[in-house]
Amino acid sequence: MSLRFVIVAGPPSSGKTSAMLHTIAHLKKSGMPVAACKIDCLETADDRRYRQLGIPVAIGLSEYLCPDHFYAVNLEEVWSWARQQNAEVLILETAGLCHRCAPAVEGCLAICVIDNLVGLETPKKIGPMLSTADIIAITKGDMVSQAEKEVFRDAVETVNPGARVIHVNGLSGQGSLALKRAILATRPLEKITGQALRYSMPAATCSYCAGETIVGGSFQMGNIKKIDFGESESCCKK
Repeated sequence: MSLRFVIVAGPPSSGKTSAMLHTIAHLKKSGMPVAACKIDCLETADDRRYRQLGIPVAIGLSEYLCPDHFYAVNLEEVWSWARQQNAEVLILETAGLCHRCAPAVEGCLAICVIDNLVGLETPKKIGPMLSTADIIAITKGDMVSQAEKEVFRDAVETVNPGARVIHVNGLSGQGSLALKRAILATRPLEKITGQALRYSMPAATCSYCAGETIVGGSFQMGNIKKIDFGESESCCKK
């Protein structure tokens, strides 16, 4: 059984869940069986919002583990769960990712949700999460002027010129129909096993990964990186 695997990521409070709730409602009207999974760090209540749509919902909390690696090592399990629910579309919403990581997987539709209020420099800061996405959904456009929307969109397209940009309103649902059509246009996958992440995860095997809590070089070991301060210059040059 094939499955359309949709991965949704973006900064906290950008409107990921609201945008997908409207999108899933459109998919259900088309008779498409949908399942949703939310991955977060410590706690989430978004599963309740998804369940209101009457679809199967699963949650995964990384807790003491790096959320990036928790996400990656559970992709097969999430796939198997969705298959058991007889879903034809799986919406995997992930939060807590660091800005260095990218949740995008080859063969899966990757959607990055970002809002107009985060600032013009933010598209550069969130890196691969945005630059490797297939679709960039920009939310909260009703809270800025048209000029501000255009400037922010230009900043987004500078980072990822190949992505399709869709303006989405999480309250009214405007733009979610376009997301639904993009999902249905995605080619279903036969399996997730063997698919490649579009960007590598950062290396993180150090003493703090193993539970160390004391600050200081003598307590640090493994894969660590120190700041290069360069050559100091006197502030009192004559």
